[in-house]
Amino acid sequence: MRIRRASAGVASLLMIAALSAGCAKEENEVKRAEAAATRAEDAARRAESAASRVEAAAQRAEAAAEKAERMFSKHLRK
Repeated sequence: MRIRRASAGVASLLMIAALSAGCAKEENEVKRAEAAATRAEDAARRAESAASRVEAAAQRAEAAAEKAERMFSKHLRK
């Protein structure tokens, strides 16, 4: 009887260990997914910031080109 109880106890411990290991894997996967989502959000913010800087630089370049064109056209009239 004691052997059966011991083997049943060992079997239940192994089953609990297996279930907890499975849950731990799922928790790790959730943590990894959350970390990946956080990295993606950060990358999106950086990309948006870079796009904003590029747009501002393009506007400055356009303004400089218009200024240069106006200065050039004034010199041609003289």
